[in-house]
Amino acid sequence: MGPTPDHIMQTGLAFWESKTLLSAVEMGVFTELAEGPEKFERLARRLGLHPRSARDFLDALVALGFLERVGETYSNTPETDLFLDRRKPSYIGGVLEMANVRLYGFWSHLTEALRTGQQQNESKNGANASPFEALYADPARLRGFLRAMTGISRGANMAIAAKVPWAKYKTFADMGAAQGDLATQIVLKNPHLKGIGFDLAECGPIFEEYVEENGVSDRVRFQPGSFFTDAMPQVDVITMGHILHDWDLGQKKMLVKKAFDALNPGGSLVVYDAIIDDDRRKNAFGLMMSLNMLIETAGGFDYTGAECIGWMKEAGFSEAYVEHLMGPDSMVVGVKA
Repeated sequence: MGPTPDHIMQTGLAFWESKTLLSAVEMGVFTELAEGPEKFERLARRLGLHPRSARDFLDALVALGFLERVGETYSNTPETDLFLDRRKPSYIGGVLEMANVRLYGFWSHLTEALRTGQQQNESKNGANASPFEALYADPARLRGFLRAMTGISRGANMAIAAKVPWAKYKTFADMGAAQGDLATQIVLKNPHLKGIGFDLAECGPIFEEYVEENGVSDRVRFQPGSFFTDAMPQVDVITMGHILHDWDLGQKKMLVKKAFDALNPGGSLVVYDAIIDDDRRKNAFGLMMSLNMLIETAGGFDYTGAECIGWMKEAGFSEAYVEHLMGPDSMVVGVKA
């Protein structure tokens, strides 16, 4: 059989599938069905669906594998029940909510970004000095953004809590701690540790609320500051999750060097992102995340493990290695002699 256009068409129209799921998350379909299976008429009414679209929408979710249906009765799949019910701590829909409200529209300007090299978000045309300025200025949007970061990071955070050799350390600091999930997962898995969540002051109340809800406020505290202008805490381990890819090459190297200087002897820097494979052929998510950094930031980009190891060695780390976490995410660990 010769070439077919199937892959081209499926990818070219993949936004149909994406927007169907994003609208379902926005409308709370999976949270509604987490209470139990519902018949078509009742479910459509509770969701406020128009009769013209209701059955096609719900059956599209069935065909896409996000809902199950027996006769006229709809229910969640095990995955959507666990990960897309807003009331469960395993909810990852925050990042999908952000994708729906922000990224979906910004990505329609990808061609412009590719031709100009300019970001296409709220900071387009220099409207804000920082890609985060508009987000941090609005408390509601900031809370949503930090929830999104928890959603996209939860699995990797749990893997880091298990895979880093924490037994030989006592203290850590998570730089750009956001809502505080990485710090929370680390101390839940490793009760002997004490940690710091370091981020801009606006994140403080949201961070403190999150660690209190998770029962770890006695072992994790918030420290306000900017990792560009303030010294990093002196600890055994510094973590940076989805941080380095936000910044240009010079800023990346500066942050790695600041971490090296702050670490206690024998300490480690743990960096994680959707690390691109060294041959740049396999991690499509990491490569597209780098395009997302084009849209979202003035100079950010994702990077390979080999590139990050090079920055660590240049900063003074005696050894460095890459370890896969889950999905597209890997960590690069640098050890200070």
